[in-house]
Amino acid sequence: MGLIAILIRLTSRGAVFFSHKRVGLNNELFVIHKFRSLHADTPSYSEKSGAIDDKRITPVGRWLRKTSLDELPQLFNVLKGEMSLVGPRPEMPFLAEHYEPWENQRHLVRPGMTGLWQLSPRRQGTIRDGISVDLEYIENLSFWNDFKILLRTFKVFWDNNTY
Repeated sequence: MGLIAILIRLTSRGAVFFSHKRVGLNNELFVIHKFRSLHADTPSYSEKSGAIDDKRITPVGRWLRKTSLDELPQLFNVLKGEMSLVGPRPEMPFLAEHYEPWENQRHLVRPGMTGLWQLSPRRQGTIRDGISVDLEYIENLSFWNDFKILLRTFKVFWDNNTY
């Protein structure tokens, strides 16, 4: 993590980490941490968030996002008990406040760094598609399923980052 922090510091001005509130277990708010991937003083959310041509993303930030290494500081959230390695991604409060009651079921488990939705072909779908995948994960919650999701996550990471 130290090398990533040095890369960010050397290539762009601003803080190394980006922190913001997310909705976690039982709808409790907590602060999530990531390596900063956007230029300093830019809004953290826009309609183009994550798009290839998103000008807010720094060159190092683009690499961090491609490799998912921007998520590494969330290990501290896992150690604090706010997150798990596997589970639904923690939601932004301004989106969660518009959830229907059935959608809030995704907050019955600790949010995760990786999950079924991130590995699903439906990832490119709507927010509701993602919630449906999260609820499918919760219905089939088990250590074995979490283990398989972790293995698939490492495989995707490896396949996307090797020649």
